[in-house]
Amino acid sequence: MRYTAGVFDLELDGLLAAGAWRPRGGQEVHVEGHMRVWTVGHRGLDIRTSPALGGSAEVVCTGSCLATSKEMTEARNAAERGHWEHAARLAGSFVALVRHGTTAFVFGDRAGVHQVYWVADGELVWWSTSATALAALHDRRPDYPRLLAALTVRGVDHLGSSSLFPGIRRVPPGSALFLAPGRPPRTVPVPGGPETLSLVDAAPMLRETLTTAVRRRAASAANLSSDLSGGVDSSTLAALAAASGSLLGITYTDRHMAESDDPAYAALIAAELPHLRHRVVHGTEQKVGHFDQLDDLDALPFTDSPSLSMGLLSVKAAQLAPAVATGSQLHLTGRGGDDVLDATASMLLDQYMAGHRRAAVGRAWTFARSRRTSPHQVLARAARTYAEPYPRALARLAALMGGNAQLARPHPRPPSDLMAWCLPLASATWLTPAGRRDTAAVVGEQAAVAASSERPGRLHERISLERMAEEHATYDQISRQLFNLPVHAPFLDTAVVDIGHAVPGWERSVPGDYKPLARAAFNGSVPAVLLQRRTKTPHTGSVHSGLRTNLPALQRIITGSRLAEAGLIDSGQAVAELESAARGEAAFLWGVHQLVVTELWLSTLCLDLRHWWEPTQVREAA
Repeated sequence: MRYTAGVFDLELDGLLAAGAWRPRGGQEVHVEGHMRVWTVGHRGLDIRTSPALGGSAEVVCTGSCLATSKEMTEARNAAERGHWEHAARLAGSFVALVRHGTTAFVFGDRAGVHQVYWVADGELVWWSTSATALAALHDRRPDYPRLLAALTVRGVDHLGSSSLFPGIRRVPPGSALFLAPGRPPRTVPVPGGPETLSLVDAAPMLRETLTTAVRRRAASAANLSSDLSGGVDSSTLAALAAASGSLLGITYTDRHMAESDDPAYAALIAAELPHLRHRVVHGTEQKVGHFDQLDDLDALPFTDSPSLSMGLLSVKAAQLAPAVATGSQLHLTGRGGDDVLDATASMLLDQYMAGHRRAAVGRAWTFARSRRTSPHQVLARAARTYAEPYPRALARLAALMGGNAQLARPHPRPPSDLMAWCLPLASATWLTPAGRRDTAAVVGEQAAVAASSERPGRLHERISLERMAEEHATYDQISRQLFNLPVHAPFLDTAVVDIGHAVPGWERSVPGDYKPLARAAFNGSVPAVLLQRRTKTPHTGSVHSGLRTNLPALQRIITGSRLAEAGLIDSGQAVAELESAARGEAAFLWGVHQLVVTELWLSTLCLDLRHWWEPTQVREAA
């Protein structure tokens, strides 16, 4: 597990003592007065520092900071002047520590690939990019209600300022942990970032920022590989990377995906990139599929939170095998592209609230026609959302989840539900009364702190972005453990997200025009055929096939559910949903997938203190 951890002494006049514990195998990268910082599993350019050099400020970045030495110095000099937030705008995706005198700010990237967790222990504040490491140090067990909320409700930030372990707090992406002697620790917003941008103004900024992100990564690796699915996101990265030199582009397909547009577009794009070596991996021919290799718990990799990628182990092994065989040192993926270049359907409500009412109503009609549903139903649902502030919607959902009324189970849900603030998912019907009460408590907790000024599109955009970032972080953890191959998602870099989200969602998502921001930003930089694409390929056929092939193993996982043992879900209902999906019937595939990986995470979770930490005095004596 690759992570960073630190401890800060809040005593006014005391210097931090050695303490009893330090991360096992950790490398100390910062020792100064009130704070010590260690990294585990980082190497080379994973650690970037700009020391004080006689001044009162310094900057330490761990992860994938792409800043030049000059830019690191500028960030440190800005911190000297009190502008600690300058470090947040450096290129890349990382966690940063900015010290100014005796105070410190610790923060991750805006998307949440690198998150920061913390816990106060007397006069000491421990923080880490791994919630599990802190849970092991402070003897905390998983928070089942938050796992249930992640599984069963939509439109709810199930973590907020908490984590998957009671008492271990999270610094929400876009915020920083402020530490100072004699003052209580707290989170503060990270200032800055661009104001609202038009699509025309944002396009050249996005092109420059993403190109820099890709080229600097390419320069850091002598051997580079990339996904080349044929979609806009991964293909854009592959084109930008191939412009910097030799690149291995990998297209994964199977008997279901082979019938889609993806392989054809991938071949067309590869033919136009002279520095790209194209490799097609056919999963069906290699006899790999979704949910393979889940029988042996001891062989599974560890992730800091439940990971959907755990259900794709054999698929990812086959997909990345050519990269591993050729010695790739870094692999690029287009994850996050949808979150930056596109927008959620509920963004039309934000458009209406911003005063563009006629255009928003027209978009609602277009949306309804594209989904073959009633425009009046969509407009009625949007009107109810418009009339109800977000905290009230959450309170209503909490009352529904905690009540005795039977939960409806429409699947698929009507398209109009995409206009709702929040609602129970089909998986909510698996909950027992106790599980419903626990989920209601999490939703009610969020209702108490939610802002009345929240907007539906902005809310769903933020939740979607953070979930994608968390999923990418766990995928990277898996790839590093199994294949010794780092996986980077440049679309999730803070600087890239800032620009994309500065463009109103209704400009990034235009009916009948797929990802106009991508076309405006990368016209001339990527093959023209890519920017002409108007389709996106679903992968449900591959999921159904994997469920059917691995049904016995998946039945065992859900039948032996720890959530069921705790009396929170009815495993029989969940198994029935699994079996329905395996038969190819309409079923809640995401819910089945999420439940399986949640149970695998609980079964493989290691919270042994000595696994994560070692006595400080033994290490220092050695």
